Amino acid sequence: MEVKILFIADVIGEPGMRIFEKALPYLKLKYSPEFIIVNGENTRNGKGLSEGLANKYFSMGVDVITSGNHIWDYANFHNTMANPRYSNILRPMNYPEGVPGRGHCIKESSLGQKIAVINLQGRTFMQPIDCPFSKIKDFISRLKSQASIIFVDFHAEATAEKIAMGRFLDGQVSAVVGTHTHVQTADEEIFPKGTAFISDAGMTGPFDSVLGMKTEVALNRFKYQTPFRYEVASDDLRLNGVFITVDSESGKSTYIERVNLKENELYKQ
Repeated sequence: MEVKILFIADVIGEPGMRIFEKALPYLKLKYSPEFIIVNGENTRNGKGLSEGLANKYFSMGVDVITSGNHIWDYANFHNTMANPRYSNILRPMNYPEGVPGRGHCIKESSLGQKIAVINLQGRTFMQPIDCPFSKIKDFISRLKSQASIIFVDFHAEATAEKIAMGRFLDGQVSAVVGTHTHVQTADEEIFPKGTAFISDAGMTGPFDSVLGMKTEVALNRFKYQTPFRYEVASDDLRLNGVFITVDSESGKSTYIERVNLKENELYKQ
C-alpha cells in the first residue's frame, strides 16, 4: 500500500495562511493526501508561530507542524512547544538539551499507518548548534522499529549541506525535504536507495516580494546595512510544497512531485 504525504513549504504571515486555507480543498481533491505536514515557523507576522494559528492548522486537517530557527521569534510560543498536548509541533531536534519542545513525533495517517516526522536544522551560515548528522545517526535506528515511514524536514541554508544530508540518509528514511531559503528548487528526485529528496520546497505566501518581505524594506536592509522592521508583503500569492508517495511496508518513496500553485489558478478550477 502507498501512503500519500503532502508537505506545504514555509507559510509566510497572514497572506500565506490565506492562500493555504483557500488552496487546501483543491489540494485534497487533487492529491487525496493521507498525511499533511506544514512548515509553520513564519506564520505569525512572518516570523514565529502562535498557539491560535497552530490550532487553526490542526482544525484544517494538518497532522504535523515543522519549523526552524524562526520558531523562537515569538517568545509566548515557547510554553506551547513545551506542552505535551502539542507533541505534533516540532522544532529542530539538534538544538541543545533543555530547549523547549521536541524534534520528532510519530502520528498515524488517516488510514492508520504510523509516520515519523523529524525536524533538523543545518549549521552552515546558521547558528552553531549540535551536529544534525550525528544527532540523527544515533536516533534513526531506534525510530525505525516504531515506524517504517520517516519524513525529515531539514531546515538549512546551504544547498550542499541539504544534499549531503539527503545522501547520508538515503535508504534510511522515506524523504528528506529542505526548507528555509523560501526558493523552490527543481532538483526533486528519488535517490537510489529509495529516499525522496528536494533541496528546498519553497514558500507559501506573497511572491511579489523578497522571500516574503516587502521589497522596499529588503532593499533598504541591503543598501544601508542597518536594521529595518520586517514587513510581510501581500501580492502575487502562491503555494509551494511537495507531494510524495511512500510504500508503507518498505518505507521507500515511489514518487515525488513539486507543488507550485498560483492564487489565480484556483479560480480556474
